[in-house]
Amino acid sequence: MPIIVGPAGLGSPAVKGLDKIKKAGLKCAEVEFTHSIYMNNKMANEIGQHAEKLGIKLSIHCPYYINLCSSKKSVRKSSKKRILDSAERGHYLNAKYIVFHSGYYGNLKKEQAYKIVKDAVLEMNKVIKKNKWKVMLCPETTGKVSQFGDLDELYKLHRQTRCAVCVDFAHMRAKYKGKIDYKHICGIMKKFKFSPLHAHFSGITWGPKGEKSHKITPINEIKELLKWLKKYKFNISLINESPNPFGDAVKTSRLLH
Repeated sequence: MPIIVGPAGLGSPAVKGLDKIKKAGLKCAEVEFTHSIYMNNKMANEIGQHAEKLGIKLSIHCPYYINLCSSKKSVRKSSKKRILDSAERGHYLNAKYIVFHSGYYGNLKKEQAYKIVKDAVLEMNKVIKKNKWKVMLCPETTGKVSQFGDLDELYKLHRQTRCAVCVDFAHMRAKYKGKIDYKHICGIMKKFKFSPLHAHFSGITWGPKGEKSHKITPINEIKELLKWLKKYKFNISLINESPNPFGDAVKTSRLLH
């Protein structure tokens, strides 16, 4: 099946969480390192082997405390370390995509922020290649106007660094105040040179500055998203990030059939 669906988070303990995900008929899940990288390589390997046995594809969401565009050198350095530590765990988890929010524009012009992020991705790619980690860095489209990471920026970054891109449909809905141009988005996604594609979705609320909070995913939004993904015949993993990611992933999976 070209579209597979799963939740953000494995639950605790992770092995039982994976069993629950499998039992529900879901085929992917994202390991959430959003507040800390809470597992060592040994644990990552055990979880990764169990997921592989169950046929569940894993990805990773890096910690939130990342800003590659910070004016502070120490913040940029610690941000790269968090991403690379996540990439190392990803190798042992057999999690291909290492998803992260790149950072904030701050006082930088968009072109300046782009160059900083591009240089950081190229630098981290060298470390990944040197260590032979089988992962891809996967910057995510962001939901606030102050954040680096609209789809056109990330497509350019993908072309110039060969990173993957996590397309977050909820973030784009929020950033453009509910006006989500699926034709434009899917047209760019069709040009990506990696497979399967990787994406996030959920319900979302927004204000003048973009994203405010995630919410339960409305059925009509799920149906609209699936309609476009099927139209373009994407091979894609869809991770739900609502307040009930497991329930919304199950709801979405049922709508696929």
